[in-house]
Amino acid sequence: CPQMIVGPLEGAFLKMMTQVVQARSVLEIGMFTGYSALCFAEALPVDGTVITCEVDEESAALARQYFARSPIGKKIEVRMGPALDTMRHLTGPFDLIFIDADKVNYLNYYRRALDLLSPTGVILIDNVLWDGDVLKQPPPDEKTAAIQELNRTVSSDPRVSAVLITIRDGVLVVKLKEKS
Repeated sequence: CPQMIVGPLEGAFLKMMTQVVQARSVLEIGMFTGYSALCFAEALPVDGTVITCEVDEESAALARQYFARSPIGKKIEVRMGPALDTMRHLTGPFDLIFIDADKVNYLNYYRRALDLLSPTGVILIDNVLWDGDVLKQPPPDEKTAAIQELNRTVSSDPRVSAVLITIRDGVLVVKLKEKS
């Protein structure tokens, strides 16, 4: 599934964002093969950590093999189970939160991510263009409808500033507004 994996171009962007926000703690929702987790880990300081959430045992087993072979793999902690359950038990704060999992839960992940985000952190949400389907009315399926709802919610949320980066399938960069 080409849409499911972060490639080298997006990986470089994720590393850069990790460095820009000077992240020490990253939360990843949806791990798949672990490529993006390794990108984050590479950009973190020695004592930095990535907590990554995954439901698929097969994907997790493959990712763990990659983590074991990498000198930076020790920075990554895999949490198995539904991401919302995992997120409910986390306290944060996280400097960077990457959402790239089941699209129907994107809005739920976003809402919980806001509670877990450090004041200077960013939320990165992948696949927000959804192969251009987000422009279709009516939405062709449940996943598209969920991403459309997320995009509307974020763009009208007075607590945040957001910008769409048109890299690959679209990454939404979300930051809390400074309290005045």
